[in-house]
Amino acid sequence: MESNCKRAAPNKIRDMAYIGVFAAIIAVCSWISIPASVPFTLQTMGVFLAVGLLGGRRGVLAVLTYILLGAVGLPVFAGFSGGAGVLLGTTGGYILGFLFSALLMWGMEKALGRSKTALAISMAAGLLVCYAFGTAWFMIVYARTSGAVGLTTVLGWCVIPFVIPDLIKIAVALLLTNRLRKALPW
Repeated sequence: MESNCKRAAPNKIRDMAYIGVFAAIIAVCSWISIPASVPFTLQTMGVFLAVGLLGGRRGVLAVLTYILLGAVGLPVFAGFSGGAGVLLGTTGGYILGFLFSALLMWGMEKALGRSKTALAISMAAGLLVCYAFGTAWFMIVYARTSGAVGLTTVLGWCVIPFVIPDLIKIAVALLLTNRLRKALPW
């Protein structure tokens, strides 16, 4: 029994280190702003990498850690922002949507395995979940502060400009995940 405990402790420490590193990677990805007609960050790519490389459980914990760090005020969100105000604002639903994306990806990993195809499908589905949750959140918060706004308008503001960049981020995350899975002792 004692030898099992000794082996479990290094695994837990290793897991905590990986979770912390990927929470930091997501934060760094959020700080990278790509200039375009509508600037975008690499947060979603960080989320996809976390779940793709760490697996569902540890990936979800990395995303949750990232969100909690931001919630308590650390400047881990886009534009070096943080705090509950960001999460409760119009774009906070997209940040919280990262958690739902990771949870869905974990569920799909359990159901479909960790093949390249399953990962690609889970990333695309995770992106749709993030869009859906974030858009609904945006509409509710925006209606409270500025008045009602239509779904088509919100999709034009918050989703459509990001579809192509997000698909590119999925492709890059898939490429990196497949290469790093072979190279690293996860």
